[in-house]
Amino acid sequence: MKYTGGPMTEAMYYVLLTLMNPGHGYGLMQAITEVSNGRVHMGPGTLYGVLARMQKDELIELADDDGRRKTYVITAEGELALRQEYQRLAAMLEDGALLKEGDSHA
Repeated sequence: MKYTGGPMTEAMYYVLLTLMNPGHGYGLMQAITEVSNGRVHMGPGTLYGVLARMQKDELIELADDDGRRKTYVITAEGELALRQEYQRLAAMLEDGALLKEGDSHA
């Protein structure tokens, strides 16, 4: 099953973002909190569910499994999907620029 595109969940976005550097479960949870400036805290249930789904979608793959910890890495397809999602989010921010200009309809 391959990823078919479309908007990502916040969890997917941050997992892919942190996997720009290979990582394992606990380290990923810490990295997500750090990358999001403390805004996103991901528990193990959410993280491992997202990791399993993204492996099936071929966005990430297992780089190493020493029996104790599994290390994941983003695939080329995963990086492409992440960059497309980043562009989508950036376009949404641009579209919302009129909010900064003030509400002239008040």
